[in-house]
Amino acid sequence: MSPTIKKTSYDQVSVEYLVQGSGTPILFLPSLGRGQADFDELALLMEQKGFKVIRPHPRGIGASQGPMTGITLENLAADVAAVIKAENHSSCIIAGHALGNFIARMTATLFPDLVRGVALLAGSPGKTPSGDPSIPPDILVSVSQSGNLALSEAERVSHLNKAFFAPGNDCHSWLQGWYPETKRMQWDAWHATPIDSFFKAGKAPVLDLQAALDTVVPRKYTNYLRNELGERVTVTVISNAGHALIPEQPEAVCEALTNWARSLQTDTKR
Repeated sequence: MSPTIKKTSYDQVSVEYLVQGSGTPILFLPSLGRGQADFDELALLMEQKGFKVIRPHPRGIGASQGPMTGITLENLAADVAAVIKAENHSSCIIAGHALGNFIARMTATLFPDLVRGVALLAGSPGKTPSGDPSIPPDILVSVSQSGNLALSEAERVSHLNKAFFAPGNDCHSWLQGWYPETKRMQWDAWHATPIDSFFKAGKAPVLDLQAALDTVVPRKYTNYLRNELGERVTVTVISNAGHALIPEQPEAVCEALTNWARSLQTDTKR
């Protein structure tokens, strides 16, 4: 079914969000500079599995509005918390794609009672054991330039293939769906926020859902988050997917999220 459009406000912030389905609530956060359309297919699949899917638009997209400068990931986590409260849920699973995983982990840190679990969808740990950059510098350039609308389509396809999509997977759907103002706001908020302020994701169970061919989050760091946070981290790797992950393997992502979410429900009943 088509999602219902809702809105909630607090202080100087208004958050527009989409809701569809019923059952266990799961809230999706998109990657840097992108919107909720990336989750359209996955949201339908999750709804069919018996989930209530909640998708807040980041500031600057749709009717979501709020300060766009001088903020940190704490402010963006407050936006997420406002949506969960507006839906009257005692707790909610939050799944954050790429940069969205940082916001999800910050939400779990600041609002632990609202977060049942955190799923990292092709999400960087945010730091590395060796002190290497968490994202390789040349790949970071392509991450940035993929959404540069001033570049030619051929240049952007090259960057998308390098940073986001596994070899052979079609990247053209990501030529659209970029929001430059939102991207700048999120980029600045990310860099204004110390990684240790959200690294542990509070005390929530964590699904580290990785893409096997991710160039942004190299496989040499596959077990880093689990080694740091312990058994509350479940690591699952999706084959034939890069950092974009969601448009590449929506069925596999749905299956992994469903199985993990059901395990949380089982743990609650014990």
